[in-house]
Amino acid sequence: MAATDASLEVRAPGGVAASLLAAAMALPMTPATRAETPPERGVIAFKYLDYLDSQPGADRIAVRAPSLLISAPVAGDWSIAGTYISDAISGASPAYHTTALTRLRDKRTAGTFSVSRYFANGMLTVGGSVSTEKDYLSRALFVQAALSGDDKNTTWNFGLAATRDVINPTNGIVEQERKRIADLVVGVTQVVTRRDIVQLTFGYSQGSGYFSDPYKALDNRPRERNHTTILARWNHHMEATDGIARLSYRYYADTFAIRAHTLGAEYVQPLGQGWSVMPLVRLYTQKSARFYVDVDPAAGPFPTNPPPDATYYSLDQRLSSFGAVTLGLKVSKQIDADWLVDVKFEQYRQRGQWALAGTGSPGLEPFNARSIQVGISRQF
Repeated sequence: MAATDASLEVRAPGGVAASLLAAAMALPMTPATRAETPPERGVIAFKYLDYLDSQPGADRIAVRAPSLLISAPVAGDWSIAGTYISDAISGASPAYHTTALTRLRDKRTAGTFSVSRYFANGMLTVGGSVSTEKDYLSRALFVQAALSGDDKNTTWNFGLAATRDVINPTNGIVEQERKRIADLVVGVTQVVTRRDIVQLTFGYSQGSGYFSDPYKALDNRPRERNHTTILARWNHHMEATDGIARLSYRYYADTFAIRAHTLGAEYVQPLGQGWSVMPLVRLYTQKSARFYVDVDPAAGPFPTNPPPDATYYSLDQRLSSFGAVTLGLKVSKQIDADWLVDVKFEQYRQRGQWALAGTGSPGLEPFNARSIQVGISRQF
């Protein structure tokens, strides 16, 4: 897979279906009844992402990604939705730790399609996705359901997804390797007061197949990877300012022994005349995989050898122990009843010594990333 940097890991094709489920079950900003109400109008939205990450003295991965979303109501109780994205990826990725940057260039195209049926107290969505790169093919099917009580204050969400990937790296390390992932998501959204909504979501993923990175030196990972996530969200409407505060916490644990915590905070403030601003901050920390091999200064310019008795090993920075901080700001303008434009900027900083527990993984260069996203949408 060409997109190998840490900040791009969430974009890996193997996670397409799980990401769709997570987005579909995101905490609504309005009362829970909206989640089961058929849309009255269609939406067409275009977004453009400009992403760049770096380490001291060197840029790493650059991504230019236009995307298109179309959704529309059909026959009253039905709706359809589709997305298309095309990523142009270029730059350099380290062969091990943060050393030996190797040039790469790739293009990824991905699309999703879903159909939703709405009922008096719930909804059902079925869909699929395809993502292709020159060395990676991912296909997924997913189903997501929501069920509310008669008072509409409580909504239960359920999701299932199955992903099948085929890996054919261009360097010939392996051929026709495969990976299979099954995802389960269960969540509940509760309207607590007229100003507060809370959500708790549990996710479980079971994967088997090829999880190593063929573009990394000395990388041999287990052929099974399961993970569990717990996500809690709270949205609070502030009557004094008409703003909305959003807090979230996510816990992640997998069979690689990675343990991660993410704390997020956003605040949406209307400014009048259709303008709104949303500052955000995310704090992240993770423990390294049990088979991650730390930098050995004595190895000099060469990769650090794993222990002689090691069955699995990796020198991939993404599997190290580190902490990270993201700061961002989104500005949007509702031009009229139909048109909306927005701009979002995020700055990411990652350091080994920022890990919550211990000192983090030593010997790695600081990792930085910034992204700019511009969007425009129209209802019809």
